[in-house]
Amino acid sequence: MFAHCYKNQAGWKDVLSRFDSGKGTLLDLEFLVDDRGRRVAAFGYHAGYAGSAVGLDVWCHRVLEEFGTKFPSINHFNNDTALIHHIKARLDVASAKFGRLPRVMVMGALGRCGSGATDFLLSAGLPAENITQWDINETKAGGPFAEILEHDIFVNCIYLSSPIPPFVTKDMLRDSPNRALSVLVDVSCDATNPHNPIPVYYGATTFVDPILTVECGPAAPLDVVAIDHLPSLLPREASEAFCKDLLPSLFALENRAEAPVWVRAEKLFHEKVRESKL
Repeated sequence: MFAHCYKNQAGWKDVLSRFDSGKGTLLDLEFLVDDRGRRVAAFGYHAGYAGSAVGLDVWCHRVLEEFGTKFPSINHFNNDTALIHHIKARLDVASAKFGRLPRVMVMGALGRCGSGATDFLLSAGLPAENITQWDINETKAGGPFAEILEHDIFVNCIYLSSPIPPFVTKDMLRDSPNRALSVLVDVSCDATNPHNPIPVYYGATTFVDPILTVECGPAAPLDVVAIDHLPSLLPREASEAFCKDLLPSLFALENRAEAPVWVRAEKLFHEKVRESKL
């Protein structure tokens, strides 16, 4: 399972205490790693891919519809070809009205998630010069980063493992009435993490209600997409890719006491239980 309780998320101690009191063991799929510390299976690529798609769709909506018009619910697509076709058609109309294609920043661009985000943007027809790709080298000096506000869409794809300075703040949004940024896609969805680098909203959105609007008066509001199940937008592709990566580890589960990937997972569980009791 994905328990979402190893990074101090809201309620993490309660989740771990139930396993501990019941003498159970949590082998969290999110934290199955190989000898190099890289996850053996992850939905990250398709989360980023879908995140960019939704971000572009929301931007198109803002351009094409009257201010205040609610963004509709999202449904899954049968395949990536159908998704690309849908977004390309929307972009053609919106960019014609706006006068140009949107500029997008992808944060965490070198990881699985960021790669997926960038790949979709390119597949949808955005030229490379409209896509800014940042990773650790660009952010090591610490935020906040005014450059984010120069883009129409910001897609956050980082894997948060330790405290970092915020990328963007509410004060930045309020104090920038002429900013380009109108859509923020938080693929990472760490809003309940005390070290969240995007502390401009709290909570999550869904396919039924995809947008959370952050009021930034006197500047324009910001539309936030914070869907924590984005790979469901492409259920077939995302599931097939995850299963292919996870299968070798599942074969090793029968002898998990001797399989390094499962030994590491159990060790981490016990470490986190001890941490929850401090």
